[in-house]
Amino acid sequence: MRLKLVYILSFLVVFSAFAQTAKRNFRQREIGVFLGGSYYIGDINTFKHFVYSKPAAGIFFRYTTNYRYAFRFGFNYGRIAAADSKSKSADQLLRNASFRSDIYELHILSEFNFVEYRIGHNKHYFTMFIFAGVAGFHHNPQANIDNGRGWQTLQNIHTEGQKKGYPLYQFSIPFGIGFKYNLWDFMGIGLEWGPRKTFTDYLDDVSGLYPDPSLSPNAVAYTYPNKVPADLIGTMRGNPRTKDWYFYYGVSVNFKLRDRGGPCYGVNNNKYN
Repeated sequence: MRLKLVYILSFLVVFSAFAQTAKRNFRQREIGVFLGGSYYIGDINTFKHFVYSKPAAGIFFRYTTNYRYAFRFGFNYGRIAAADSKSKSADQLLRNASFRSDIYELHILSEFNFVEYRIGHNKHYFTMFIFAGVAGFHHNPQANIDNGRGWQTLQNIHTEGQKKGYPLYQFSIPFGIGFKYNLWDFMGIGLEWGPRKTFTDYLDDVSGLYPDPSLSPNAVAYTYPNKVPADLIGTMRGNPRTKDWYFYYGVSVNFKLRDRGGPCYGVNNNKYN
C-alpha cells in the first residue's frame, strides 16, 4: 500500500536526521491550536480520501531544538463516519452497514523541516516538513437503525457474534507532511495532512463474519437491519486481513512562548541568526 511506503520513508528521514549532529542549535517553545477535518479508510470506505470528512480540532506544544528539528506533543479530537448506502458496490449495498465514531488521540511526534525555519526569522520564514511518531487513541463505533432508540454503541453488542468485545483503547502510528509559514515575530501558521496507521480492524465495527440470527439476535439488528439471508450466515462481511486507518488534516496556528529571562512577545533578537 502506498501509505505504508510514505510511512516508512517518513520514519527514515525524520529519525536519521535526528541522529545527525545538529547545526546552529537553539531552543524554542510554542503552543498552538489545530482546526480541520478527519476521515477514515476501512471496510465501509475502502479507498476514497476526504470522503465523509467531519470536523476535527486539537491543541499542541512544540519544542524546537534547532532550525530543522522539533518535537510535538498534542491532543486531537475528530469524528469518523461512513455508510454502505452511499457506495456503488453491490456487496456493500447488500451489507448496508453504517457507523460513526469519535476519536480522541494523544500523540508524540518528531518533525523534520526540509529547509531551515524559525518563527520570527526574516530569512528562514517558511518550509515544508514531515513528521512521524506514536499515538494512543480511544474510539467507540455507533450505529443508528430505525428503531426509535437513536445511536447505539456497537462494541458491547458483539455484532459479528464475537465472544469478546474488541479493545476501545488502541495505539496508532501517525505520520504525514505539512507546510509552516511565519506571520509575525511571535506567530506562525501551518497546513498538514496526517494518516494514522492502526492495529485494529474495528474502527467501523466491520471485520469478520455475518452472525447466526439464532445465536445473536441483537447483533443481527445492527449487522443486517432487514434480515440476514440464509446464504450469508457465517460468510465474510469484512476483510480482517487489512487494518483500518484514520486521518487528520487542517490548519494550525501556533505562538512562540517567551524564553525564560528573554524578551517579551513580539520582540525578536534573532531575526538574522
